[in-house]
Amino acid sequence: MKLPRDLPAWKVINALKRIGFWVEKQEGSHIRLFNGKVRVTVPNHPSLAPGTLKSILRQAGITLEELLAAI
Repeated sequence: MKLPRDLPAWKVINALKRIGFWVEKQEGSHIRLFNGKVRVTVPNHPSLAPGTLKSILRQAGITLEELLAAI
């Protein structure tokens, strides 16, 4: 499946929260989420670049389908 180009950061953050992550802290425009084992940093931007989204998925250890199902 092709990575979406217009996915806003707030949707990704909310989906990660539904998956089991919580906001650990925020420094500037970067929000760090944690689930007890894994830390994920999400830049709070209006839309995420495909490479950034791919990095977030890799950090979180989830697939694009899992993320989209939680949105």
